[in-house]
Amino acid sequence: MSDAPLIIERNGAILTLTINRPDKRNALSLALLDDIGKTLARHADDDGILAAVVTAAGDKCFAAGGDLQELDGVRSEADARTMSKRGRAALDKLRTFPVPVIAALNGHALGGGAELALACDLRVAAPHAEIGFLQGQLAVTTAWGGGIDLALTIGDRQALRMLSTSAKLEASRAQDIGLVDWVCAPGQPLDACVRTFLKPYLARTRAVLVGFKAQTSVHRRKVHAERAAVEQEHFVRTWTHADHWAAVAAAKKG
Repeated sequence: MSDAPLIIERNGAILTLTINRPDKRNALSLALLDDIGKTLARHADDDGILAAVVTAAGDKCFAAGGDLQELDGVRSEADARTMSKRGRAALDKLRTFPVPVIAALNGHALGGGAELALACDLRVAAPHAEIGFLQGQLAVTTAWGGGIDLALTIGDRQALRMLSTSAKLEASRAQDIGLVDWVCAPGQPLDACVRTFLKPYLARTRAVLVGFKAQTSVHRRKVHAERAAVEQEHFVRTWTHADHWAAVAAAKKG
């Protein structure tokens, strides 16, 4: 396998993006997020693509959040706002990609990794995968639109509970509440599971898939437009607050 942090493959009508930083729990550096956004933008008008899949190397983590070493240098309000905008711009390419985007959760999707998973349209998970918005443990709120996507997916009330408690949900429980769309059978390879999940999508024409996504994403785009500024300002406020950095220091000791 390539040692590039993002592996891009085209298999017939499926575009697959694989995060390839397993030694760092597939942490999301800003450069990696940029690459994800640029790749999707580059392929958005490819009429041969019927679906995109975002997954990761290994079987432990889909993405364990942002790259903590990089984020440690983000201290000022201006830098925090820039980081939030940069990550959101990348994830918006997932939200606005013209055909369905599937997150294939090979492992845990935590913090920023959960935001990445929720930016996709649909989620397929290995049985051992977990999803959790753990930002609250570090006294910070979501940065890249993930809180908005969570509320749109499971409702404001359940989203508030999940965010506030920093709950981690096993794949089967996440499926029960609509956070995950499909859980692979025990022992089933993730690639085979995703192919099975995508089979009916690949039976449709691109024009039909584009039309269905356009119709079903109108409300999502409107809500993001309404709430993005609120999410960003609270992120900047919490990120630069002393409580956040105290929580970070405590986490490093623990």
